[in-house]
Amino acid sequence: MSDAGSDETVEAVVLDYLPNGRPDDDRPQYQKDPLAYALGVDDFRLFELVVDEDAHVLVGDRLVVEPASAREDVQQVRNVGIDDLSSTAQSELEYAVEDLVDADERRFVDFYNDAQPITLRLHQLNLLPGIGKKLRNAILDERKRQPFESFEDLEERVSGLHKPREVLVERIIEELQEDDLKYRIFARRDGE
Repeated sequence: MSDAGSDETVEAVVLDYLPNGRPDDDRPQYQKDPLAYALGVDDFRLFELVVDEDAHVLVGDRLVVEPASAREDVQQVRNVGIDDLSSTAQSELEYAVEDLVDADERRFVDFYNDAQPITLRLHQLNLLPGIGKKLRNAILDERKRQPFESFEDLEERVSGLHKPREVLVERIIEELQEDDLKYRIFARRDGE
C-alpha cells in the first residue's frame, strides 16, 4: 500500500463499495477490511481503498485519497489496474468518467483549445478517436478565430465533429483499458 509524499489533495469517486471485503478473500469475515474501488477525479487513476468499518460510503461519493493526513474514512490506498476492479466498478467506470467530464466541462473544452503537436507528424488531437488530419485542421482553424466555449460550441463550429464530449470519454476509457499506449493525455498510471 502506498501513500504519496505530496500535500496536494487528491480526490477519487467511489465506483464500488464492498463492506465485506473482496469475495475471493478466503480469510474469516472478522479479518477482512471493507474496500472501495475509486477513480481519481483529476488524473483518472484507479484506486483500491481500505475503508474504515464505520464509514458510510456510497457509489458516487468523493473521498480524499492523498495526502494521508487529509483522509477521513480511508485507511490505506493502493493503485490498481482496470482488471483489478470488481465487475460493478468496471461497469460504473464509464458513467463516472462521463460525470467527471460534465462536472469540469471547461477543462475538457480547453483541451481542444490548447492541444499541441506531439511530434512533427502527430498532434494531441489525433489521439482522439475519429479525429484525422482533416478534422484536426478544422479544429485548429476554428480555435485560431476564437477559443471554444463549450462542447456545444465545438460541435456547432467544427463541421464533422460530432459529440466532442463522447470522443473525450472514449479516449479516457481507452487510456484506462490499454496498458501499452505510447501517449497518454488524461489517465495517469502509477509511477507516471
